Amino acid sequence: MNNKKLNLTALTALVLSSMVGAGVFSLPQNMAEVASPLALMIGWSITGIGILFLAISLLLLSRIRPDLDGGIYTYAKEGFGELVGFCSAWGYWLCAVIANVSYLVIVFAALSFFTDHSGNVVFGDGNTWQSLIGESILLWIIHWLVLRGTQTAAGINKLATLAKLIPLTLFIILAIFAFKIDIFKFDFSGAEMGIPIWQQIKNTMLITLWVFIGIEGAVVVSARAQRRKDVGLATLLAVISALSIYILVTLLSLGIFPRAELAAMKNPSMASLMIHMMGNYGEIIIAAGLIVSVCGAYLSWTIMATEIPYIASLHGSFPKIFKSQNKNNAPSSSLWLTNGAVQLALILIWLSGSNYNMLLTIASEMILVPYFLVGAFLIKISFERDSRGLLIIGAVTSLYSLWLLYASGTINLLLSVILYMPGLFIFLYAQNQNNNKKSLSRLERNAIIIIIFSSIPAFWYLLHI
Repeated sequence: MNNKKLNLTALTALVLSSMVGAGVFSLPQNMAEVASPLALMIGWSITGIGILFLAISLLLLSRIRPDLDGGIYTYAKEGFGELVGFCSAWGYWLCAVIANVSYLVIVFAALSFFTDHSGNVVFGDGNTWQSLIGESILLWIIHWLVLRGTQTAAGINKLATLAKLIPLTLFIILAIFAFKIDIFKFDFSGAEMGIPIWQQIKNTMLITLWVFIGIEGAVVVSARAQRRKDVGLATLLAVISALSIYILVTLLSLGIFPRAELAAMKNPSMASLMIHMMGNYGEIIIAAGLIVSVCGAYLSWTIMATEIPYIASLHGSFPKIFKSQNKNNAPSSSLWLTNGAVQLALILIWLSGSNYNMLLTIASEMILVPYFLVGAFLIKISFERDSRGLLIIGAVTSLYSLWLLYASGTINLLLSVILYMPGLFIFLYAQNQNNNKKSLSRLERNAIIIIIFSSIPAFWYLLHI
């Protein structure tokens, strides 16, 4: 049996790698498209405060309730019952699956820099048949690595994390020297956009959330941590590092090209900026860095995605089959479920021609309920312990999550309702399998009925817009 545990370095690398994936390489264009320098500074301030409070909430909960493994699921279940716990697990698992699909798509979209030219599209936006074959091969290679045990996968992930930081550090250093304050200050408030500042700030929210998804990585695999106290510390260290990288990349880029020119760049936009700063080699460095970065993030997310159904099945929220582990202590059944879903989604992406940006939006929406429940559980504990400090931290975390739900818009909210609906049938099957169906409260049974029936008009509305 492989009983090795993850130390502080491995946990920090897991969280940092899961956050710093494809998004950072497209941040300059993504942010310039929706907001001015002033709006971005305010948006990053809101995000920085909200994410740091979420990180502190996860740190505190890992110390206050070290008995709760796989926090995203168990915090919700412990605080608010079986159904809410399942919805948190299901939403998080779906987010992880969609994130993994997006990572595979962007890897082959990046490879198109080397293979595609006018009149000859090989990998395109990562949604051609050639991309599907390559993505499928990479998917099952990572599957094999994770089956060898979490420790083996985490060791490879540490190397990938180091490798991805090299091109990002180089970009930041070059951008500091290329930065021009006159370019940065031009149309500082975005008057040429004709969009109010508050709307610009709102438009940045899902993008800023996307680049922080993965913050919970150490908490999700807490059962495999060498020392419990490292879980919260790893989360905080990774968040501070990622926040610093994102702010520098975004704001420095606005001092190299005017906002309108940045907004018109092809993604990954960091490649175009690097060409400007150091010639054609810049594109190769960024494209290679993106591929390494995304593969590392994909490995991290595969580890986290497989952990949630495994932990949930131990508590009776997922079917019993997902309890099984192989000789390396890898949750094998859960891994087959996750990667089977990813493979199916890749085929659908190929058939529909969808791209990375669409997947980004869906994944960001599905994580909002689990994040809100982290703050809500800390609020509940604050009342039990009569702690004003815990109440403030939990309240800020919850309010940030609610703000994100508002900022995401009605359509994305309706889409999330539809995606939660099929999970309820899995939940009911698991409850029946474990003879827990009668233990559901009347409120939980009514909530299941409401979600199922509300998904019908939501689906109808989406079809007719």
